[in-house]
Amino acid sequence: MSAGTKNHQVPSAGVHQVLEALESEDPPVVIDLRTPKEYAQDHLPGAVNLPIFRNEERALVGTLYKRESPDRAFEVGRELVAERIVTLFEGIAEAASWDLPEVDLPARVLEMTSEGIAGLEGGLVEVLAEALPERPVIFHCWRGGLRSRSVVALLAVCGFDRALCLSGGYTQYRRRVITELEAFEAPGMVVIRGFTGTGKTLVLRTLEELRPNSTLDLEEFAGHRSSILGMVGLEPVSQKRFESRLATRLRRLGRLNPGGRLVVEGESRKIGDRIQPASVWQGLQAGINVQLVADLERRVDVLIEDYLDRDGSRAELRTQLPFIEKRLGPVAWKGRLTGLLDAGEDRELVRTLLEHYYDPLYTHSERGHDYAQTIEMQDPQQAAAELAGFLDGLSD
Repeated sequence: MSAGTKNHQVPSAGVHQVLEALESEDPPVVIDLRTPKEYAQDHLPGAVNLPIFRNEERALVGTLYKRESPDRAFEVGRELVAERIVTLFEGIAEAASWDLPEVDLPARVLEMTSEGIAGLEGGLVEVLAEALPERPVIFHCWRGGLRSRSVVALLAVCGFDRALCLSGGYTQYRRRVITELEAFEAPGMVVIRGFTGTGKTLVLRTLEELRPNSTLDLEEFAGHRSSILGMVGLEPVSQKRFESRLATRLRRLGRLNPGGRLVVEGESRKIGDRIQPASVWQGLQAGINVQLVADLERRVDVLIEDYLDRDGSRAELRTQLPFIEKRLGPVAWKGRLTGLLDAGEDRELVRTLLEHYYDPLYTHSERGHDYAQTIEMQDPQQAAAELAGFLDGLSD
């Protein structure tokens, strides 16, 4: 390629093509060229983050674009890319199992961008591929713009012919997720309900091992246990990330278990700060309820394992307990729960939380629910097996 770009055709793939390929046995490599901050908010399933710009660099370029001019922003971005390009292509070569040829990449970047933003924009023509090549590598940025098109064009110059852009970039993928979630129709849900600590999540995950592709683990997608202490020991995700995980799971279930019943854990509309899509929430509300019961000491065991057996969990828990103390009574309860934690009175702490906070809250929230089956939780395997038997009865 000579100076600048002369109507270089950049192959691209539609979001439907890519998502369909990601569900195959040999999925494509997806490389997200956005900043780490953008990637952390949400990304395509299995995408690898190889950012062209660091977070602060992206912010700088954006500021220059708004306050000075697009040309000034482009010049600074051009210099940053020339500095970063070798590291970026080494990462691409590793992710794509490709032997990077000896090429003066910084010089190629400066050559491709020598005609400025207008020359680069006009010279990279996106062409939608009818089919994906063998072992495709899909690149995307925010809107399928210059970041991804430039990288794919430069890869072609280096002899790499398996690269495509995601047409429309992350933005188009996000639209697709929203559309899929809005269109979802629950085929029939079975909802596991029970007091805090009965082991609902343990049973749900054990059932998935017994009956693959039969469950929807909303708490796993949210990184939260759906209570005021539900983030302890976990990593809550953004709303967009929650929805992406959920859409990916529903896509998979639609392929592997079309029309099959889904088993979910009873949740409120909000799981931590994440909000269930209306379509999923409506399916949960209309589901068949199964009650899981366990004695108090068994529940205490489950919650200690969940909340206090991980490094750092005690410190996290201590920062959250004052919220519950305030709800129970800011004067009478001040320091009582944190005092039990600091004294190592773990079982007494959990009993107190259950008897004075969680159980009354759950009793109020569960008014009006009828249960088609009650299962006593002795261990997850036993309870999951009983639940599987209940599901078999529904299908008879």
